[in-house]
Amino acid sequence: MPTPTLLVLDAEPLPRLGRLTGHARIEHTDAEGLAARLPRADVLLVWDFTSRAVRDAWPGEGPRPRWVHTASAGVDHLMCPELAASDTVVTNARGIFDQPIAEYVAALVLAMAKDLPRTLQLQRERTWRHRESQKIAGSRAVVVGTGPIGRAIARTLEALDITTALVGRAPRPGVHGPEDLDRLLARADWVIAAAPLTEQTHGMFDARRFGVMQPSARFVNIGRGQLVVEDALAEALAKHWIAGAALDVFESEPLTPDSPLWQVPGLIVSPHMSGDIVGWRDELGAQFVELYELWAAGKPLENVVDKRRGYVPGH
Repeated sequence: MPTPTLLVLDAEPLPRLGRLTGHARIEHTDAEGLAARLPRADVLLVWDFTSRAVRDAWPGEGPRPRWVHTASAGVDHLMCPELAASDTVVTNARGIFDQPIAEYVAALVLAMAKDLPRTLQLQRERTWRHRESQKIAGSRAVVVGTGPIGRAIARTLEALDITTALVGRAPRPGVHGPEDLDRLLARADWVIAAAPLTEQTHGMFDARRFGVMQPSARFVNIGRGQLVVEDALAEALAKHWIAGAALDVFESEPLTPDSPLWQVPGLIVSPHMSGDIVGWRDELGAQFVELYELWAAGKPLENVVDKRRGYVPGH
């Protein structure tokens, strides 16, 4: 059997794939060269998980890789109708980011409850201003998204004695369905968006949903930027419909210096870093190597994405 060709859509730093020496013919490409190289590849590793090059290149002529792996939890950046309809298996980096993102959300909840952004600002101004902060134990949270990341967030918030409800695509034991979302939002102190980007979730947090929330509520998005209508969130904060928000993902990234979101009152902006801990790229590379070894041995792959739904089913 000839050695399979592994094509890597590059981003710096490159993945460590030394264990595949002799088991794969590794080729590298940038976005411009992807379309020409796809027909010769057996496997595509989308290491540049911010690129939309796969969506553009996939519909071209010629054979396509039998397996595509993206070094990210989300797959919306690479899915197109032609890929969704093909026999190609798609896998993602499920499991790498769960706990780091959960910890980041907990940090944001604590920062907002304890008014830490204002404390740091007052320190820079050398201003002594006593304030009262919020007790988070006994408060209520809603986590929208029941994948591994959403479940890790729920566990972490519950460890802080926050009563947490999970909302998923359909109701089942321990999970509320979409029909319960507005009722839960109306009582929540913390609303966490952790859903995948699908036709059903695109723009789900709009002016109506922010209007449902209570004035003391805070909103956090660590899912996908397109879950949120950003202008509606900015208006909700400006009009004090909600008390605060934090965004780690945005409709367009990176956020430009002239974006009005930088100066929205009560909004914490972070540069899509909630899951990126020290050594995260090495973990992503090691995960792919393990999956490749399963694939080369003819064994079932883990983290297989339902291409129609846009996420790994079973949660």
